[in-house]
This record gives sequence, structure tokens and C-alpha cells, in this order.
Amino acid sequence: MGNNPLGTFLPLILLVVVFYFLLIRPQRKRQQEQVQMQNSLTPGVRVMTTTGLFATVVALQDDDVVLEVAPGVETRWAKAAIGRVLTPVDEVTDEEAEETVTDGSDTGNGDDTSTKQS
Repeated sequence: MGNNPLGTFLPLILLVVVFYFLLIRPQRKRQQEQVQMQNSLTPGVRVMTTTGLFATVVALQDDDVVLEVAPGVETRWAKAAIGRVLTPVDEVTDEEAEETVTDGSDTGNGDDTSTKQS
């Protein structure tokens, strides 16, 4: 029985290729995006740290970022601790909020048909 050495290593090679495309490559891409985001920080930007702290960037010093977490309260963090940059959201007016309220199929009879079981 002549076992082909390529045939025995082919599943292992395929496994390595699958791991590369499913795990390693996407992780490397996310890491590059994270580093790019951290290097593009500027004073005045609202950020969230990896621990969930919301703050405003006050100053940048080498690999450190000075964050203002409350008026007059500044802390120093490593750039790697910045999880994401927050984008400002438009404030919703009262009229828009009323429009977004969904109309249920309320018959007005006091019966809640959505909770009734057959």
C-alpha cells in the first residue's frame, strides 16, 4: 500500500488555511482598524474606554490620552484603552418621538389580544 504523503498532510494543510481565513485574517483586520482609530484621536472627541467609561479627549501625549470624565476631572489613559469613538446623535424632537411610537392593534375594549393564548 503506497500511501501518498501529500494525501496524509492535505487535511492538515486545509485546516491551517481555513483557520487563517476564518480566524487570523479577520482578527488582524480588526486590530489594524483599532490602531488606526486610536491614532486618529483629537482633543474634543467623545470616546468610550474598553472598561465602559465615557469621556472627552483633552490632550494627547505620546502613547497616553488625557480624558475628562466630568467637568474638571481629568485622568490619564493609555491609547490602547480607548475602545471606540462616539459619534454625536441628533436630538429627537417631541414630534418625532410621538411619530415613532407604534400603534398596536388595540381595539379599545380593554382586551389585550397579544397576551391571550389559544
